[in-house]
Amino acid sequence: MSETPPVVYMDNNATTKVAPEVVAEMLPYFSELYGNPSSMHSFGGQVGRTLATAREKIAALIGARPDELLFTSCGTESDSTAILSALQSFPEKRHIVTTRVEHPAVKNLCEHLDRLTGHKHRVTQLPVDRQGMLDLAQYEEALADDTAIVSIMWANNETGVIFPIAEMAALAKKRGILFHTDAVQAVGKVPINMAESGVDFLSISGHKLHAPKGIGVLYVRKGTPFVPMIIGGHQERGRRGGTENVAAIIGLGKACELAASRLEEENSRVRALRDRLEQGLLAAVPSSMLNGHPEQRLPNTTNISFEYVEGEAILLHLDRYGICASSGSACTSGSLEPSHVMRAMGVPFTAAHGSVRLSLSVYNSEAEVDFVVEKLPGIIAKLREMSPFWQTAHKGATGGASCKCACS
Repeated sequence: MSETPPVVYMDNNATTKVAPEVVAEMLPYFSELYGNPSSMHSFGGQVGRTLATAREKIAALIGARPDELLFTSCGTESDSTAILSALQSFPEKRHIVTTRVEHPAVKNLCEHLDRLTGHKHRVTQLPVDRQGMLDLAQYEEALADDTAIVSIMWANNETGVIFPIAEMAALAKKRGILFHTDAVQAVGKVPINMAESGVDFLSISGHKLHAPKGIGVLYVRKGTPFVPMIIGGHQERGRRGGTENVAAIIGLGKACELAASRLEEENSRVRALRDRLEQGLLAAVPSSMLNGHPEQRLPNTTNISFEYVEGEAILLHLDRYGICASSGSACTSGSLEPSHVMRAMGVPFTAAHGSVRLSLSVYNSEAEVDFVVEKLPGIIAKLREMSPFWQTAHKGATGGASCKCACS
């Protein structure tokens, strides 16, 4: 019976390991300190005070005031709350500006609103260029008198590309338009200071920064019009009903405290690991290309396309070595479709299906990077031997032109 290979986890943009320090911080609130933070008695009151401390830690990471944060179940709820709140706050305004590369949490909601209201809600999805970047002039032109809210991600989950959020928020503010950013991938990886930004709403998800799943945050700038999505009790100052997920909130507070102390490591050691991984793969595999801007992206993320192979097949072979990664393809209705992000970027059809995202964390090592660089080129070569498209394109040749970036 063969041994299960050790896990080499490089899918941190999908979810992260819960930090051991976070687990330790949470454990007492499952069995010992189980009081309801809203209770009048001291047993619940001590839990309420710890919850307030966690809120302060989260606020500190993003340069916000503690009373500007409300706890949600996840990033998706935070996104929906921000967008729906803006539309209800300004019912005469029915226009939403977003991008073609948003996470489904925003993209699908906007498209749903458009369908549900018989196109009474107008949605502008801004295009991106070959490197996944937005045109600021085109963005400014899209802003209109009836625009209720702009919702643009801080950093793309597939490519790591970072958008100029501060500039875009400032342009929206000049027009009196609310601005929301899904910062799920950015928080804890790049510096964020809400006190210096014009952003009105910002979404956070705990499981993207080594906290547990099932906890999110919505930042709401003080003074921003707000309509709750979940109506119930007085929790979160009346902005989100429901008993707080105490253990997860406390865990998120600890995770944010750790993230603040590790920002330098994310942008130095983790970035160096990503570059080593990326450069090794691009050098070893012909007809491979980087998807996304070479500089304006998260320090932990690389997305590489390998021409004439399927991303799902690559992932299956990587899994045999215990390597966890993610593909840009999705299987729908029995047919493989390239990711909407790859399509929006204009990645060639021959490469869009073979896109693989590798996303690192502070828990990855140089040895793991070298292991992937050792194994992945052989996987691509083996799959191409079975690909009639590769054979046709190269007429039996063993090599081929190699594109190392997304700008050609």
